[in-house]
Amino acid sequence: VSAMKLETLITKAWQREALWLWLLLPLSALYGLLTAIRRRAYQLEWLKSYRAPVPVMVIGNISVGGSGKTPLIISLVHYLQQRGVKVGVISRGYGGDTAQMPTLVTKDSLPSAVGDEPCLIVGTTGVAMAVCPNRKQAITTLLEAHGDIQLIIADDGLQHYAMQRDIEWIVVDAARGFGNRQLLPVGYLREPLSRLKDSTVIYHQKLDGLILSDSQLATDKLTMHLQPSSLEQLLAHELSQIGTDSISQPVAPEAGSTVHGVSGIGYPQRFFDTLRTLGLQVIEHPYPDHYDFSLTELWQYTEHPIVVTSKDAVKIKALWLQQQQHAASSEAAKIDQDWHALAARLWVLPVSAELSAACYQTLEQQLKALGINTASIDTAAYD
Repeated sequence: VSAMKLETLITKAWQREALWLWLLLPLSALYGLLTAIRRRAYQLEWLKSYRAPVPVMVIGNISVGGSGKTPLIISLVHYLQQRGVKVGVISRGYGGDTAQMPTLVTKDSLPSAVGDEPCLIVGTTGVAMAVCPNRKQAITTLLEAHGDIQLIIADDGLQHYAMQRDIEWIVVDAARGFGNRQLLPVGYLREPLSRLKDSTVIYHQKLDGLILSDSQLATDKLTMHLQPSSLEQLLAHELSQIGTDSISQPVAPEAGSTVHGVSGIGYPQRFFDTLRTLGLQVIEHPYPDHYDFSLTELWQYTEHPIVVTSKDAVKIKALWLQQQQHAASSEAAKIDQDWHALAARLWVLPVSAELSAACYQTLEQQLKALGINTASIDTAAYD
C-alpha cells in the first residue's frame, strides 16, 4: 500500500507541477547521466544488443504513464492482418508471472500469468504473441511457434536497447504534454525530448482536439485519437448463462446518469474525461497503472453502475470467473445474489485508436524500405 501511496503522491505532484519536485533535481541529473551512458554504450557496441531475424517495430513513449500505446498496437495489428502481413507481437508481460516466461499468449491466458495488456491485445486481434522481460527470449519463443512472421511489433521496449529495432514509433500524449519537461523523478520523462528527433512521433490528440478538426493538418500530421464505442456489459455472457431471474436486465448508463469510473491505467484522467464526453457524471476512482483489483474493492461502489477500461476489464473478468469456481459450495450460494448484482453493475468502455491517413502512409513507406509489401486495399477505410 505504501508503494501505491507514493506512486499516487508523485503522480499528483507531476500533474500539479509541485515546486518540491525540484528538490529531487540531483536525482534527475544522475538518472539522465546513467541513461545517456547506457544508450551510448549500446551505440558503441560496448554492450551487446540482439538483432532479430525479422524486422522489429517498437511502439513506445518517453514519458511515464499511459499514452494510448495498447489501442494503437491493436489498430496496427488489425491493419496489417487485413493487408496480408504476418505480424507478431512481443511484450515484457508487465504484471504477469515472470517465472512462467518466456511464454506464448493465447485467448485462454490469464492476466496474472502474462499481464493485462497482452490478454487484451490477443483477445481483440488473435495475433501471435509472446511475453518475457528478456525481449530476445520473447522473440525466439514467438518465431519458434510461428516461423512465417514477417514483422514483430514490440509493445514498449523503447528504452530496451539490448534489442535492435528497424522502426520506432513514439506516442506523445498531446493533451498531457511533457509537464515540466524534466527527467524522472522531477518530471515524468524517461528520456530527454531530444530523443524524439530519432524516431517517428505519433501525436495522440484529444477527441475534441483542434488539430483534428482542421482537415489540412489532419492529413499531414501523424496523429491519432481514441474513439469510444458504446458501453458494454462486462459480464453479459456470464450473466446470460446463469439466467438470473431475480436481477432485472441491466440497462447501459445513459447521458446525465452518474457512474463510478474505476481505472488502473497509466493516465486515468483521460478515461474519466472520455466518460464525461459521453455525458456521464463521473465519480473518479483512480488506481495505479496495472493495479491488481480485488472484487471486494469493487463491491464498495454500490449506488451507481461501475465503468472500467478494457485493460482493467480483462483482469476483473478473470477474477469474477475464479470467484464463480470457488462459489460451488452451498455456503457460497447465499452470496451468489450479491456477486450477480455486482456483475450486473459492471460496464466497460471500449476505445479504438483512429490514426490519420499520414500514419498509414508512413508505415507503408517504412515497411517497403524493409522489403515488406502490403496487399493494396482501399485506404479510404482508414482515413
